[in-house]
Amino acid sequence: MTTDHLPDAPHAPHRGRPRDASRDRALMDATLTELQLHGYSGLTTAAVARRAGVSTATLYRRWRSKEDLVLGASQTWAEELGPDHDTGSLPSDLAALLHDKAAALDGPSGRLLRAVLGEAAHNQALADVLMEQFVLPLQARVEALLARAADRGEIPPGQDPLVVGEMVIGPMVSHTFLIPHTPGSRPGTDMAERLLPYLLRALGARTA
Repeated sequence: MTTDHLPDAPHAPHRGRPRDASRDRALMDATLTELQLHGYSGLTTAAVARRAGVSTATLYRRWRSKEDLVLGASQTWAEELGPDHDTGSLPSDLAALLHDKAAALDGPSGRLLRAVLGEAAHNQALADVLMEQFVLPLQARVEALLARAADRGEIPPGQDPLVVGEMVIGPMVSHTFLIPHTPGSRPGTDMAERLLPYLLRALGARTA
């Protein structure tokens, strides 16, 4: 996950001296921390500004409201699955995807996702951002690896990438977020290894 690109507030005007990128970064870090501690409903712009060590006026010059601030954080901590590489076989392509997904869920983007999923159920703007930043990139990568596998004759053609993407997201998210785990463990990695053989069987993968 990278924070090299920090989004502007929607429709925010640019005037005066250039923005300090270090303040943007501090505000996004603070937003993530406050979301983890208090959730969306408990988050306040004043608490974010205080944690970031800036004034509320500085925050509002960048993000006009609490919703804009959280939307900005969702874009900043968007899930970074990494590029899709052809590893030469479906099992290794799927394993790479699952482990990239696990790393994302175990990192800052996973913590952001855990904190805002409930709010997204009745906040369309946030739901749209999560779809764009978390769901669509995974579906695109699934579609690419399925097409390669079909071309190699590893699976029957015509697999539905939407369904396969959901088969990745569902178990990974539920195992990471809903099941109690020992502090310091990496549940996403554990599920990535356990899920792989089931996905291969579901896809009808041909073995050598």
